[in-house]
Amino acid sequence: MTNQQFDRQPVTQYLSVADGKIAYDIQGSGPLVLLIPGMGDLRAAYRFLTPTLVKAGYMVASVDLRGHGDSDASFASYGDVETAADITSLLHKLGAPAVIVGNSMGAGAAVIVAAEKPDLVNGLVLVGPFVRQPASSTAFTRLFLRILMARPWAAAVWTAYLPKLYAGTRPTDFADYLDTVIAAIKRPGHARAFSLTTRTDHVRAGESLAAVTSPTLVVMGDADPDFPDPQGEADWISRALGGTTVMIDDAGHYPQSQQPDRTSAAIVRFLSTLRTHA
Repeated sequence: MTNQQFDRQPVTQYLSVADGKIAYDIQGSGPLVLLIPGMGDLRAAYRFLTPTLVKAGYMVASVDLRGHGDSDASFASYGDVETAADITSLLHKLGAPAVIVGNSMGAGAAVIVAAEKPDLVNGLVLVGPFVRQPASSTAFTRLFLRILMARPWAAAVWTAYLPKLYAGTRPTDFADYLDTVIAAIKRPGHARAFSLTTRTDHVRAGESLAAVTSPTLVVMGDADPDFPDPQGEADWISRALGGTTVMIDDAGHYPQSQQPDRTSAAIVRFLSTLRTHA
C-alpha cells in the first residue's frame, strides 16, 4: 500500500443524528463488518484491514467518531455512550446486523451496543480495547493527558503523544498518516470536540460486559503502552466475554496498521468461524 492510499476513500456518506452528522463509507459486499476507530483517530485507521475484508467477501462500513474526521463537531457530548448510540443508529440505517471491530475507545462503545442491542451484533473484534476503567496508574496518566489536551494546544500535544502509542513497528506511511490525523484535529471545532472526547470514561462499558453474548476476539499489541500488562488485560477481557485472545508481536495500540498482515489474518479467521457457524 502506498503512502497516499489511505486518502483514496470511497464517497463519504452521512448519518444524521441529534446535533450533527456522522461520516462513514461502505465498500464491498457480503456480511456486514463495521469498523470503529479510537479517540483522536480516523476511519482511515483501518486502511490496511478494509481491502483484506472486502477481498474476503465482506461489506465493510468505516465510520468517523463524532467530532473526528469528516463527522460534525457540533455535538454537546462525546464518549463511549454517545458512540454506542451512533453505532446503533447507523446499523439501523444499514438494515443489517454486523460484526463490530472497535479499537481503543471504539471497543468500549462496541461492548455497550452488544450488551444493549444484541440483535444488531453478530460478533465483536476488540483491538487494544478500553472496556473498563483503567488501573490507577494508567488512569493518572490519562487524566494528565486529558489536562494537556485542553484547547488550544490539543493538536500539538497529540502530535507529540500519538507516536508513543505506536510502540514497535510503525506503518510505512506513518508520517503522512500522522499529518492527516493532525490536520483533521485542526479543522474548525474539532480541537474542542477532541478535547471533550478525552473526558470519556469506560464505566458503562465495564458494566455491560456481563450482558454480552456475542462471540468475541480480543486483539492486543504486545507492546501496547496504554496497558501496564497488555497480555494480562487481553486475557482478562477474553475471560469476561468468553472470547479468545490474539497477541500481535512488535505492535502497540494500533496493530491493525502496525502489523496489518498478521492482524488482518487473525480477524479474517475469526470472521470465517462465524460464517461457518451461521
